[in-house]
Amino acid sequence: MLKKWLREPLLHFLLIGALLFLVYGLRNEGLVDQDNRIEISEADINRLITVWEKKRQRLPTQVELRGMIEQQIREEVMYREALVMGLEHNDPIVRRRLAQKVEFISADLVAQVEPTEAELSEYLAAHSEKFELPGRINFVQIYLNTDKRGAGVQEHAQQLLEQLNHTDSKVDVTTAGDPIMFGQQHEQVTMREVSRLFGNDFASKLFALPVGNWQGPILSGYGFHLVRIDNKTTARQPALDAVREKVRNEWFAQQRRTMDEAFYQSLRQRYEIVIRDGNVKDTVASANP
Repeated sequence: MLKKWLREPLLHFLLIGALLFLVYGLRNEGLVDQDNRIEISEADINRLITVWEKKRQRLPTQVELRGMIEQQIREEVMYREALVMGLEHNDPIVRRRLAQKVEFISADLVAQVEPTEAELSEYLAAHSEKFELPGRINFVQIYLNTDKRGAGVQEHAQQLLEQLNHTDSKVDVTTAGDPIMFGQQHEQVTMREVSRLFGNDFASKLFALPVGNWQGPILSGYGFHLVRIDNKTTARQPALDAVREKVRNEWFAQQRRTMDEAFYQSLRQRYEIVIRDGNVKDTVASANP
């Protein structure tokens, strides 16, 4: 049991996150006496040069580089003065941006862990509905317009169906019915696609029919349809190799959500949360809500 827990990615994420906050705390201990010091490192300068080169497709001149460095210093001076003046407080945009930057820490931790084959297979099996390959169908239809043919449309449909299924039928399928904007021939369409064209009820009845003879009539919002299904496949689960990238992306998304929540809860426990609402009595939220 202990070995299985030690292999859990979430435990790794939490340990790495705790280590990061420890490092940040140690680094920030000595900053109080250095608030008036601004240091532009060689790494900072290289970053400025790289950004310039990507944008301008050339290296900056010495004058341009000095200008960028001065701009960096100006930005840092203004940033620190803004903090001193407390300008970051009560600014929803700044608050949201800073909160997002903290959340990015957990997202970065997730990105460091690559799922194993077993984890991907387990995720695929546990969320099979997300990756299911839908059934597809090939069918031909003869459409009968109820507005055009009136009350006798169903009777005419039954007569036409008998003629179509007669062994020596000479019915010309292309001219037997009425024109419809979607055409007569449909190949490799899913139930969702059929539903979008003819409605859910029509699609359900169509996919329930066997392959072979002409059948119907099936009613849609347009009128009656006689159909012949030439080929049909049922929904199936794909092999991992066929959907590996999609499964991997979904796995990362789930891990990120799990990590975000665990990360937030670990931080939240450090605070006493008081919620004051005129509609309810004052509530002191526990560390574990």
